[in-house]
Amino acid sequence: MKRFIWMGIGVAIGVIAFRKVTEVQASMQSTLGPEGLNRSVNRLADGVYDFADAVRAGMRERETDLRSALGIESADLVRR
Repeated sequence: MKRFIWMGIGVAIGVIAFRKVTEVQASMQSTLGPEGLNRSVNRLADGVYDFADAVRAGMRERETDLRSALGIESADLVRR
């Protein structure tokens, strides 16, 4: 089950990266030069950061759900 989840996450990241690269290529054709490249790379980095932020938020939400379902209140667990 975990493998399917991670595979799905990997596919989603691949699709988003492909779309962003295609978007960057299209924008570079209209704005050639260092300024256009900097803007494109910045937009790509922002998109990756936003996606990572959304994944982290989802992970936190799921962990909170699991903790409440298991009756674990403390976030500080010592693993043995």
